[in-house]
Amino acid sequence: MEPTFNKMTAAGYHAIEQEIEDLKQQRPERIKILAAAAALGDRSENAEYSSAKRDLGRLESRLRFLNKQLQYAQIVQPADNDQLDIGKFVTIEFLDDHDQITYQLVGKQEANLEQQKISFTSPIGQALANHTVGDVVTVNAPNGAYQVKVIAVKRA
Repeated sequence: MEPTFNKMTAAGYHAIEQEIEDLKQQRPERIKILAAAAALGDRSENAEYSSAKRDLGRLESRLRFLNKQLQYAQIVQPADNDQLDIGKFVTIEFLDDHDQITYQLVGKQEANLEQQKISFTSPIGQALANHTVGDVVTVNAPNGAYQVKVIAVKRA
């Protein structure tokens, strides 16, 4: 079976690399805390030991997860055209209330609505993919369908 790659922007890839570095820097301190808790004696009733072991386990688990994300990452450079694809910014108008908002279409690992980053695999991301300025697109969301108009498409 051919591996599937996680498409993401270069910025998303570098954010994962930075998180990995940050976690690696925390590891020695977590190990030191675990060793100090282990030195307190009986581990079966040692809450500090259990907590430190759980914290270190979470850190190691997150590192494994992030390393897998990078291992299967495919950095996508936005094409130099007018079509919306991963990495590009899109301004859309919701046709029901005429509100406008600008989003960046990103990989699913990078999605963050507070930062106006939507995943290309989300209902709106899938609906907008490969459309250009002026297109009216129907988005089939879990709460029902709605229409948006593509107002602008820009490269990062």
